[in-house]
Amino acid sequence: MRISLQFAHRFVCIGILGLLIVLLTACGGTGASTNPTSTSNKTPSTGGSKSTSAPSAGKITEFAIPTPGSDPEGITAGRDGNLWFTEGQGNQIGRITPTGTITTFPLPTSGSDPLGITAGPDGNRWFTELAGNRIGRITPTGTITQFPVNVSYPNWITTGPDGNLWFTSYNTIVRFTPTGTITGFQLRTSNSPAGIIAGPDGNLWFTESDAQANQIGRITPTGTITEFAVPTANSAPAGIIAGPDHNLWFTEALGNLIGRITPTGTITQFPLFTPSSNPSMIATGPDGNLWFTEPGANKIGRITPGK
Repeated sequence: MRISLQFAHRFVCIGILGLLIVLLTACGGTGASTNPTSTSNKTPSTGGSKSTSAPSAGKITEFAIPTPGSDPEGITAGRDGNLWFTEGQGNQIGRITPTGTITTFPLPTSGSDPLGITAGPDGNRWFTELAGNRIGRITPTGTITQFPVNVSYPNWITTGPDGNLWFTSYNTIVRFTPTGTITGFQLRTSNSPAGIIAGPDGNLWFTESDAQANQIGRITPTGTITEFAVPTANSAPAGIIAGPDHNLWFTEALGNLIGRITPTGTITQFPLFTPSSNPSMIATGPDGNLWFTEPGANKIGRITPGK
């Protein structure tokens, strides 16, 4: 199971989706389009829900993915009211409804290892292909287009509150403007910044997954960085998202936890009840809950944010 054995490696070389979109626009890039064959899980498996120590938060429901060992990774909400996620080993993009029905769309190129995924400004989902060194686009109906790129190991990316694209790279948080200006902000303690998201406070928040850091970071649009230690040692914080409760929620892949951090830096942790599920990426769903992937358990999880 790759998230525990190769966790640090997956975040060393980080791709930049925004750079790719601009380069493709500027260069008139083309991709290989496909109308993929999709499969639907009409009767998804759901795990029993379990509340954690918080009285009004932490109810988790899990849904089994139709393809065994597919290694779900990135997840994002779509404008169609569904969640979309990547399946690295399954070489597919998955779609799950708020009630748990899963449909999968195979990639046209084998061994692509899709990883990060985000909702684009054009109404489509854009995803990275870690092994294929490509950026993919999938429409709400499931049509996939792939764009080859000169970027090794493309990874996680988000749109910032300043209208720029922000992404994580080796030891650096990078800002990319729509006009093509790139500015890097080097971290003092981490070689492996991972997930990144725009926060409710007008800043960017990111995870630092390597053992010597094990922190949540905050960077202002002008580049000032503040870091907050995660209470559980070596928990490998990975994905991060802004929740509907105006806090940031993140996964702890090796700690088997879901974490919540307030804009002022207070952290609360919620344990998962499936051992070694290695939660990876997380997204806010259209139902107001937080949804996350569990590569170690081959499941999709849901946690209620509370009031």
